[in-house]
Amino acid sequence: MVEDGVEDYALAKKKAARQAGIADTRHLPGNDEIDDALKSYQETFRADDQRERLQELREKAVRAMQELAQFNPHLCGSVLSGNAGKYADINLQLFTDDAKSVELFLIGRGIDYKPGQTALYRGEARITVPVFTMNDEGTDIEITVLSPRDARVPLKTSLAGKAIERAKIAAVEELLSQT
Repeated sequence: MVEDGVEDYALAKKKAARQAGIADTRHLPGNDEIDDALKSYQETFRADDQRERLQELREKAVRAMQELAQFNPHLCGSVLSGNAGKYADINLQLFTDDAKSVELFLIGRGIDYKPGQTALYRGEARITVPVFTMNDEGTDIEITVLSPRDARVPLKTSLAGKAIERAKIAAVEELLSQT
């Protein structure tokens, strides 16, 4: 995941199993175990580079969050957790009653973006939500647009997964002040 920039855990597990010649993929490590191994690897082999890259990504995240402040932005993913590598993108969640207003905001500011969708889980319910991906000097910023009620409930990327951690701008600024 560090060397190839793979951020999808399932894809990384399948690739690792294939490279190791393992056919039975039921006993592969969980995402939490992978996160711990990533942190350990980065602390051992890439401490300085990773620290600088994480600082840069968090600064970009804060700038984007400031620009998108009217949509109650939250940072999530590897930039928040501290596992962001050299290929990491920034993941933001926005909360608004009108997803179209985010798109109109981007258009009004002349910001190039790619529209898409992603599936998340709210409890047992699978929801499909819009995603807009923009680029800031070579770094993709993926914006997931959610309803305000989703800010009060844990969301997951898979039914069996753990809740997505997220942080408001003040918490991200605090992380920046600690590095």
